[in-house]
Amino acid sequence: LRQAGTEERHRAYRSGPTMVNEAFAMAVTIKPMETPAEMEGRGYVHWKAWQGTYTGLIDQSYLYSLSLEKQIGIARQHPENTLVAKDGDRVVGFVVYGPYRWEDLPSTGEVMAIYILKEYYGQKVGYALMHTALKALSGYGRVALWVLKGNERAIRFYEKCGFRFDGAEKAGTMGRPVTELRMIWER
Repeated sequence: LRQAGTEERHRAYRSGPTMVNEAFAMAVTIKPMETPAEMEGRGYVHWKAWQGTYTGLIDQSYLYSLSLEKQIGIARQHPENTLVAKDGDRVVGFVVYGPYRWEDLPSTGEVMAIYILKEYYGQKVGYALMHTALKALSGYGRVALWVLKGNERAIRFYEKCGFRFDGAEKAGTMGRPVTELRMIWER
């Protein structure tokens, strides 16, 4: 088997997820977050995904300080530019997108957050969310995101979506010093 080259993967991704199975197509929908129940679901996914994703990557006490109530509050305060993935009435993932928040990359979009419940890994929910967010950001020639150094699963996912590191890093604190790496997707 020959692995598709970067351009082939990028071109295929822009046309949308190609490996979505029939069960996914029938059960999971991607839509703008609108209702209080969807905001609560987004908060739950954010909280649950952080517990599973960042254990061992950030300080445990910081992780515990991110309560479910706090994440639901964030979802309610910032409902704009949020898409949710729903399996029936249940929110199983979300993505937040918009204009890039820093001045060093003008005319750039940003994927600020994308999280999926662990039991939906491997079902192309993340690809569907990313594809829909990139489509919503179609007015930008490039899209940036920041990923925590050491978050290998996320890095592999972003690379499969066509994002590449551009060498930019930023230091932060999540109970202890952490480094975020910037990745760029270009049309």
